Order: sequence, then C-alpha cells, then structure tokens
Amino acid sequence: MTPKSRVTSHQVAKRAGVSRTTVSFVLNNVPGANISEETRARVLQAAAELGYVPNAAARSLVSGQTLTLGLVVSHAEHLKVDAYIPQLLYSLSHTSHRHGYRVLLETVEDVSRADVYLELVRGQRIDGLIVLNLRSDDKQLPELIRRNFPVVLIGFRRWAELEEKVYAVETDDLEASSRATQHLIGLGHTRIAHITFSPDNYFATQTRHQGYRLALEAAGLEYNPKLVRFGNYSAASGYEAMQKLLQRKPYPTALFAGNDTIALGAMAAIHEKGLRIPQDIAVVGYDDIPTAPYLIPPLTTIQIPAVEQGRLAVEMLSGLIRGVVPERPQIRLPAPLIVRASCGAKQKAKAYQR
Repeated sequence: MTPKSRVTSHQVAKRAGVSRTTVSFVLNNVPGANISEETRARVLQAAAELGYVPNAAARSLVSGQTLTLGLVVSHAEHLKVDAYIPQLLYSLSHTSHRHGYRVLLETVEDVSRADVYLELVRGQRIDGLIVLNLRSDDKQLPELIRRNFPVVLIGFRRWAELEEKVYAVETDDLEASSRATQHLIGLGHTRIAHITFSPDNYFATQTRHQGYRLALEAAGLEYNPKLVRFGNYSAASGYEAMQKLLQRKPYPTALFAGNDTIALGAMAAIHEKGLRIPQDIAVVGYDDIPTAPYLIPPLTTIQIPAVEQGRLAVEMLSGLIRGVVPERPQIRLPAPLIVRASCGAKQKAKAYQR
C-alpha cells in the first residue's frame, strides 16, 4: 500500500482561495497579521477538511519561536520517587500540545552556578520556563525574571523587588499545613510529629514546616524539634525518618507528613513496628496522590490540584510568550483537607454516634 502523501499548505491555500502567506499567518497565529475573521475561519475549515498537519520547523521559522516550553525541576531525584510530579507532567504535556507547544524536561542541580538558567534557555532554545519546587539558595532564577524572560512558577516565593514581575500558580502551603496540623490537634493529639518531604533548602518544605509549628503554638503546644525529621523526597526516606521517631518512647500519637510519598513510607514503618493507624498513630499527608485513597488505611491528606496547576501554568506561560499579561499574575488555588480513615476522625465520629 502506498503511504498517503502529506497535505501541504499550498493545498490548504488553494482550497480556501487565499495565498500561502495568509495560510501561514492564520495557522501560526502570527501577531499583527491583518486578516479578517471570515478569512481566518475559511483557512481553518480548509485545513481541517484536508487533515493538514503543520510542520513544526516551518512554524518555528514563521513565528520566530521554538514552540518549546521548559519544565525545570531543581532536583533529579524528584523524578524517580515523587508521586505528585507525574500528574503535573501529564497536565503540562496535554495542555501544551493543545496550545501548539511541546515540553522539554530539565533538572538544574547547581542553582548557585552563574547563568545556569541563561545557559539552559540559550542552549535548548526554549520560549518559556515553568519552574517547580523553588529553592532558597537559588539566586539565578530572579535574574532571569528581571530580564523579562517568560517564567511561571508552580508554588511561589515572594521576592519583594520582583513582585510585579513574578507569575505563579500556587496554593497556600502555610495555611494548608497549619490546617492539617490543627485537624490532628482537634482530634485530641498533643504529641504530633512532622517529617518534611525534602531537605530544608526548599521553600515548600520551609513553609509546610512553619505551618505545622504555627498550629502547635496557636494551640498552646510546645514545638519539640525532636519530633521533626527531614525526608529526602522518597518513600524510603519517610520510612527511615519514622523508624527514628519510633526508636524511643513516648511515641508520637500523630504525624503530619510533608507529602504523601513520605507518608506512605512512614505508614510502612508504623505497621512494621506493630502499631496501628490511626488507633496508635494518626497520619495526615499532603498532595492527595492517586494512590492515597487505596492505602491501608486510606490516607487523610491536603489535596493539591496538580492537573489544574499544570493547565493554568501552561495557559499563563503561552500568553506571556505572546505578550499577553495575565489579569492575575499569581493564581492561588484551594487546597482542601480530604478526610479519610488514617487520621481517626471517622472512627471518632462513629464513636459519637453510638
């Protein structure tokens, strides 16, 4: 069988009764092109009827863009062990394709190196960046933002001198982590442990730790650093951190985990010790990863809308690339607490009903 030949822009132009230049301007959304809506609709209909698929290289030449968005993750280990990132990647990829872009994934390990981001955007020919999990020792990203390169942050750290230039899709980590801890306090717990999802040089880790501490202080409970351990991205690190917390009595009666991946490992350590969840140790996580409802017991957790974050980040970034300034430079999404069996709230409610 002879393979079907590729439909050309010349054929689209002939079908629509316009020039190839007009077809190129319409299909590539070239800004400033003086084309009527009627002509635009006729070109799009002709392209759809013929099944025209634009050549990526040709589109890049016409628009002056690479049609590539970069996702920057500041530590490669996240990609191997974290259960939140795949949801985000799915959303970024799906939404980018709808907007005519592809996504290039990059990790930047040494954020202190001069021009690390500039080298990335120059070498890979990227039109804009989405940056996940900002680090407190990252001095180079603000410089890229100062230069007005299109950047959207997932999660947000306020730089006073850059407030008007920062575009972000975020949740209120401080309030949400405080609310998760308050939930455990409301269930009667006073000895609440915390395992972070990473070392302390990530803003999200610092903020969730701070929210945990503020909730304790607001309830009149003493912050005890011996009840805090720092995870290292993986469920294995959550398991090891929980093992250390269980080396001496009195055990904590509750745990607020910095994310669900950490909670999963911690729960394994609790079970291995012969303790029950939630009767001996209640557990609350953060993220609401797809497996959270299927853990034993199902995990109570803060729900972070990863798919919605990805969609909004791409839409914001694609607008910035086209020169469209978003109405809201920082979009804050809700982060509800999803109550399941691991915290003991449902068992307590049943006890009240008897």
